[in-house]
Amino acid sequence: MTLIIYLVGWLIFIGGVSWALVAMHVAQHTVAIVAVILLGIAVITGATRARNRDRS
Repeated sequence: MTLIIYLVGWLIFIGGVSWALVAMHVAQHTVAIVAVILLGIAVITGATRARNRDRS
């Protein structure tokens, strides 16, 4: 459950960053690349943090 909450927060963050990039008229492929990179970081850090908390 901790991982889900963590990833929802990241998805909101990624949505905000994507929206800002679109508002600045950045190319759509660049927005997609940034979103995928941030999603990868979110999954890696979320899994690491959730794994450490769930052991206890």
